[in-house]
Amino acid sequence: MILGIGIDIIEIDRIKKSIENYGDAFLNKIYTKTELDYCLSKKNKYQHFAARFAAKEAIYKAMSTATGFSFQWVDLEIFNEPNGMPRVKLLGKLTEFLGDDKDLKITMSHSENYVTCFAVLQKVK
Repeated sequence: MILGIGIDIIEIDRIKKSIENYGDAFLNKIYTKTELDYCLSKKNKYQHFAARFAAKEAIYKAMSTATGFSFQWVDLEIFNEPNGMPRVKLLGKLTEFLGDDKDLKITMSHSENYVTCFAVLQKVK
């Protein structure tokens, strides 16, 4: 049973401008250390930052009806499996949210100028 869905699309340049204008204040508010290390190691770092931003927005939309409470940007960590599949790690007060009865899936895609993410929260038991 689907508990929530979310989608987001963002211009890569918008994230680039936010990083240039607000620097560490923006980066540390949105991204975990693991995400920062990953994105900064990439040739097109802004595309990777934008992908994680879009993922967090889509996840927030999917989870907002199911959680009943707010959470911080850094309570969500987006990472890639060795095969490239994007995954979500819940941190902070979200660590026990999924449990054994829920699953959260995301998919991300990008073009030269845009990144999009789709998230599905489902009950599995």
